[in-house]
Amino acid sequence: MTELATDFQRIMREEARLIILKALGEQVNESLNSSILQQVLTTFAINMERPWVHQQIEYLETMGAVAVVPAGTVKIATLTELGRRHIDRLTAIEGVKRPSRPGA
Repeated sequence: MTELATDFQRIMREEARLIILKALGEQVNESLNSSILQQVLTTFAINMERPWVHQQIEYLETMGAVAVVPAGTVKIATLTELGRRHIDRLTAIEGVKRPSRPGA
């Protein structure tokens, strides 16, 4: 049972990271703060506290997919070229779910 829970947690993290990248990519300035990203994740039934969202943003920063600026109690994430390439299926970032093929 522990293995199943671990797999679910990994899948949820990978899905959340893709949702974050896609949400950033939809913005004119390709940036959002962690409070808004937390609300976006809730739309996809990922109801996690802000520290968890910050962990996902920090992971994406470590992988080079986003640039992060702290602003008080929130973090502002901005999509990088590598993050855009992942969304566009031109590259794959480890630990981030691959986007679906267009039309799939």
